[in-house]
Parts: sequence; structure tokens; C-alpha cells
Amino acid sequence: MDKFSHIRPYRDHEIRPVLEQLLEDREFIDSMAAFASRRLARWIPGLLRNLTRRRLRRWIESVHDVQSMQEVVEFYMNRSIRTTTWGLSQDGLEKFQPGKAHVFVSNHRDIVMDPAFTNLLLHRAGFSTLQIGVGDNLLKKPFVADLMRLNKSFIVHRSLKGRELLLALQLLSEYIHHCVEDSENVWIAQREGRAKDGIDRTDPALVKMLAMGKRKLPLYESLAGLHIVPVAISYEFDPCDEFKARELHEVRTTGSFTRTAAGDLRHIAAGMTRFKGRVHVAFGEELRCENEDAEAVAAAVDRQIIRNYRLYETNYRALEILLDEGELNSPALRQAAAGRNVDIRSRDLFDRRLARVEGELRKLYLFGYANPVISRYECEAGAN
Repeated sequence: MDKFSHIRPYRDHEIRPVLEQLLEDREFIDSMAAFASRRLARWIPGLLRNLTRRRLRRWIESVHDVQSMQEVVEFYMNRSIRTTTWGLSQDGLEKFQPGKAHVFVSNHRDIVMDPAFTNLLLHRAGFSTLQIGVGDNLLKKPFVADLMRLNKSFIVHRSLKGRELLLALQLLSEYIHHCVEDSENVWIAQREGRAKDGIDRTDPALVKMLAMGKRKLPLYESLAGLHIVPVAISYEFDPCDEFKARELHEVRTTGSFTRTAAGDLRHIAAGMTRFKGRVHVAFGEELRCENEDAEAVAAAVDRQIIRNYRLYETNYRALEILLDEGELNSPALRQAAAGRNVDIRSRDLFDRRLARVEGELRKLYLFGYANPVISRYECEAGAN
């Protein structure tokens, strides 16, 4: 009996039937058609639906197992790098050896692209591709869950309550331990949801969940078996920066933000298609798990992510503007902003993007870029 069947990725024999089912799913086809052209989807929905279904069938005609599915994903990832970035880079992978699996605990800036970029870099370096944790809050549409599970994603249940949630977390932790023991790398975000304000902090509840899979062992010993590696991903230009500022503004002005499946799909599409500038993924050191305190473990992950995060001209430019406008008052941060090597190309593009941001969102937008610099300064100051 496969106790992980409801959360695990699809296996080889399940790939083709799920794809055929998706091709007959009108909601999925309509969503893909709107992704290609929202205007034509309104004007000629029937024709565009048929064209989209034929195009998708051509794209996936060679897909029959997990590997061939990932080859299709790799093709489009490489095209995305060419068309939406100034380059993808990494550091730290040279420390690891293929064959030893890790749980990569990552900061979280983009729904799909964070694990996708990390996955591609691992693949290029000869490592096994990732099993990717995806929150069920993103899977309101059944076809979205299918798409994720086709590409080695497993489901992280967050919408349950009480005992059901506890049992789901226990099963999730057991699955992650199972993956590592089976030499499968795992990616999971350091906390629920993207860091919309640019502040990367690990939720201690994540640490506790990861340890649950080996409940009879001390927390540090259970975690040690997962070979946890903190990962910092940084985007020169956040493709969803204005969306995030708007969400934060709504929370601050109304007290809440209502998520919708359509909104999530819009953010996914923006992350995939909008310009990102340079993208860097930094792989940290394997965590030394010697502490029973989940908060201390979370803080150790944070230190690596904050120190390894690549700061760009966009981060320093946002900080400079906040200082000049009196939103911040720190001689040390002003010195940090003044001491950088100015990248004119990035600076000019950032200023042009900022000019299009609505006034009520401007401060939140700027802090989204400046906070990684502030976090680095605070981290380094705390270590001295």
C-alpha cells in the first residue's frame, strides 16, 4: 500500500494518463489559452482553445515518463533564462558530491521559479533533480496540482486544522525522510508563502515538521539525517515586485488579503515570463544539527541565507532612495549604500520601473528591495 500516494509526485506509469486527462480538461486548456493571449481568449475562445490543445499535444507527444517530462521542462527553462534574465549563476555546489541527498531549505521569492532554477543548476552539475514541496494553498485548481506533481512536486498540506493537520505534517515529514533515504534531493521553502517584504526568515515550525519523521530520535539527530543545506536565491528584479507591494498594502489598509486561484495563476505566469535581470542561487554549508531548540536551528538557517544572498544594484539603489527620503536614518546603512560599485544599467532600469509604481505602493516596493541589505547589516552587526 502506497501511503504517500495522495501527496507524492506522479510516477513513470502515471505520467501519460495524467497528461491525456489534462488535454481534455477545458478549464486547463482555457487557462493555457489565456496565458498565451488574454485578448484572443476573449474574442475567439473556441478557436484559440482548439489551437492551444493541438499545440500542447505537440509539445508533450514525446513525454511518457518522469525523465522525458523533465526534459520538456528543461527546454523551456533554458529558453526562459535566455529571454527573461541577464544570466543564471550559482556558487557552493562544488562542496557536494553526487549520490548524497540533501534537503535544501530555501528562501522563497517566486512560486515556481525558485525551485525551478535550483533544480536546473543541480541537474547541470550532475546531481539528481529535486522533489519539490508545494503548498496546497496554490492547488485550488485540480489541474494545477496535476501540473506540479508531473514535475516531481509533492503536496504540503497547510489548509487543514487540528488533528488532521498534525497527521498530514507527520506524513509529510516521513515522506521527506523517505526521499533522502532513497537518495532523492528535496527542496522546501523556509516558511509558508513568499517573502513579500524581502525579509527572509525560517519558521521554527518547519524545523519541527522536518524532525517529526523520526519521532523516536532527538530533534537534532532526526534533522542530521536529512543533511539540510540552506539555499539563498536572489533576483536582481523581482518579477512580482509590484504584486507583492500591493498585497502588503491591502493587508495594512484593510487587515487582510484575499487570495484567489486566478490571482495565484497570474503570479505564476508573471514569475515565468517577466524580466528578472541576473538570478543567483547560493548553496550554503550542510547544517550542523547539534541543538534541540527549533528556533536556534531556524536562526542558523537564516544566517546562512542572509550572508549568502547576492545583493545587486537594485537593492542598494532602493536603500539609497529610502535614506534620501528620510524613511531610514542610519549612517552605517548610508555608508553601505555609498560604498557599492554602481551598475548604471541596473540603476537606470530600476528607476524606470519605480517611476511606474503607484504612490501608495512606493515605500513598500522600495523596502522589498532594500530589506536584504538591511538584514545583511543586522546579521553582521549581531556577529560582532
